[in-house]
Amino acid sequence: MSLLSFIHSQLFVEPPIPDHDFTGQTFVITGGNTGLGFEAARLLMRLNASRIILGVRSLEKGAETISRLKSSIGHTSAPCSLDMFELDLESYSSVQMFAKSVGTLGRVDGVLLNAGKVTQKFYLAEGNESTLTVNVTATFLLAILLLPVLRQSVTEGGSSPRLSIVSSDRHVESKLPEWKKSNTFAALNDSSRAVMDKRYHVSKLLQILMGRTLAQKLGDVQQGGNQIIVNMMTPGMCKSGLIKNLRGLFGAQTAVMSRLLARSTEVGARTLVAALAQGAESHGKYMNDGRVQE
Repeated sequence: MSLLSFIHSQLFVEPPIPDHDFTGQTFVITGGNTGLGFEAARLLMRLNASRIILGVRSLEKGAETISRLKSSIGHTSAPCSLDMFELDLESYSSVQMFAKSVGTLGRVDGVLLNAGKVTQKFYLAEGNESTLTVNVTATFLLAILLLPVLRQSVTEGGSSPRLSIVSSDRHVESKLPEWKKSNTFAALNDSSRAVMDKRYHVSKLLQILMGRTLAQKLGDVQQGGNQIIVNMMTPGMCKSGLIKNLRGLFGAQTAVMSRLLARSTEVGARTLVAALAQGAESHGKYMNDGRVQE
């Protein structure tokens, strides 16, 4: 997406409010305490989702989130069960424990991998720079670990479970020159060469590349036994706490762009729920403004 296309999308395109009926369906959302994840959960509740599991770093804050979700919806929708499991994407053991807990549910119709981070500080988590760990390796470890429960849901419900990954249109700002190295991640983990103001963009490009690869590995939907739909989407620039800790020129530029162009969190969340409502036509595809847009 070019800069002009991005500005046009932000200023002149408003993703429609999804009207899909999710009655009887169970969803898992990572990063649901605030921002896009919170608004996506609230929208799913309004669209009759039966159960939502939140992956949260703090169980205390998660309990507060569940209380806020219930009070914000009131009695206008069908009852929705809200639960939470602890999840720290800087820890692979935490990811494994979360996946194990989700595996006990018996049925999961959709997974929204929304949790992510942007930081200007370089430090390692599980052997990789922390942005790569949270946004890429831990996110896709979780995606792979949840495939069995998604496959089980196909057997039980006969529908096509969705695995939706929240990426960003700013992936276009990275050409990923490290791909030419013999070990891409080793190059990205070199602190002396890391450009942290662009690391978020790198991670979002990697998400799209890995999401497409995962979809290819699973195969075409409803051919060869695969019925799991994998898609990636951008919510566009939205008002959230994601950029609150950015400093310097990059922080100032991002803050100005957010003030001038950012969508409300609720409008951005519509694109997340739209991805969960997609069919086989979105498998392995990238979505913008709530629709497939390659």
